[in-house]
Amino acid sequence: MKGKKDAVHKKQMFQDIRRHKALYIMVIPGVIYFIIFKYIPLLGNIIAFQDYDIFDGFWASKFVGLKHFKILFQYRDFQRILGNTLIISFYDLIFGFTAPLILALLINEIGNGVFKKVVQQVVYLPHFLSWTIMGGIVITQLLSPSQGLINLLLQKLGYEPIYFMIQPQYARAIVVLSGIWRDTGYGTVVYLAAMTAVSPSLYEAAALDGAGKFKQLLYITLPSIVPIVITLFLIRIGHFMDFGFERIWVFSNASTTPVLETFDTYIYKAGILEGRFSYTTAIGVFKSIVGFIFLFFGNKLSRKFTGEGLY
Repeated sequence: MKGKKDAVHKKQMFQDIRRHKALYIMVIPGVIYFIIFKYIPLLGNIIAFQDYDIFDGFWASKFVGLKHFKILFQYRDFQRILGNTLIISFYDLIFGFTAPLILALLINEIGNGVFKKVVQQVVYLPHFLSWTIMGGIVITQLLSPSQGLINLLLQKLGYEPIYFMIQPQYARAIVVLSGIWRDTGYGTVVYLAAMTAVSPSLYEAAALDGAGKFKQLLYITLPSIVPIVITLFLIRIGHFMDFGFERIWVFSNASTTPVLETFDTYIYKAGILEGRFSYTTAIGVFKSIVGFIFLFFGNKLSRKFTGEGLY
């Protein structure tokens, strides 16, 4: 009986492939990309359990088990770096994830089509700037104590200029707010695309029933885009430990490193500058495990409370 069900299932699968052949052909480049650049490199994680030597290679390097993980957990600054990574990523998740959604909801309510497109383009433009350029704009044009726009405004109000870039208490806020400025437009486009799929007839029926704009947003727009919101949120959760090297590096200096150093910048120092490849691979494996745990439990909670999830 089971064999017959499997045969029927396979037959239906092949029929589905033949029926949607063009779609499956379009998927092939993406599958190849993930195999080459995502799955095959996973084999390199073996060096986290070796004293890897670039001349001996994977197979000849000495196997040392969990040695490098023990070194990581015993490292004197491990708790500080872990704390920085979690705190900065949490701030970015709370504010960086909600900002595009709020902006998309606001833009969606703009009635003037031309003005709406202009706003979309303006907020999307910073996404095309590299973090080097963004860092230069923020540091020299906005926060410079002598020529920065913010300090010029403070001086006009009678306050002394603030040296933002050497004050640790401002460092995390600068990094998070810069990311919101740069990437909010990109997330907004995704949400706006989801909102276009909402049937206009729902809004018309709600308007006839006396529902204002806020109630339409609350009971039509938001419930309609819950699947895409949950999907993007869970993807963000999965990358919780991957805050990004460039974003931190451009704003780091001797004064702010104690509160800004994350695993990504530490991997650069220990792996690239010091050549400790096995050790930094172990850090990468640790980050992946933590990210998987966050994603697993985040998906379970999402399934329980919203009925939506990645799997």
